[in-house]
Amino acid sequence: MNFRRKSSVGGITFQLAAMFDVAFLLLCFSVASQIYARWEEEIDITLPTAETATAPRRLEGEIVLNIQRDGSVIFNKRQMDDRTLSALLTRVVAKWKDQPVLIRADGRTAYANVVKVMDICRRLRIWNISFATGIPEKKGSSSEERETGVTSPDKDKK
Repeated sequence: MNFRRKSSVGGITFQLAAMFDVAFLLLCFSVASQIYARWEEEIDITLPTAETATAPRRLEGEIVLNIQRDGSVIFNKRQMDDRTLSALLTRVVAKWKDQPVLIRADGRTAYANVVKVMDICRRLRIWNISFATGIPEKKGSSSEERETGVTSPDKDKK
């Protein structure tokens, strides 16, 4: 008669399936967030520089309107005329009253093109408007090291 119990305690196991799921979700999230964070900045626009420019603080739900050198307005990689832009902003303002808008205009575009977009925003009662500017390059730094800044007219009022 053998009264000894057989020890069923084996090595500690590690659940790899759950770990792979978590790692895959983290990878998907980081790739998606990088794509959307840089989507609007991929458009070839040379921003004017400002000595008082600061590093951008993106606002939640911020609409980024890019004005190219020729005056065309780009939103979500789509070129928009005045009527289409006005219709889009009308739908957005109907849902969110204090919708922030960031205007990224090429430094070589005519000022009238920027005023045209600002006028559309004003007609729709969009008052939360910021303007993107570039931080001037420091001597010895490459253009890749330069950050983009945002200058807001409301900043000086505080």
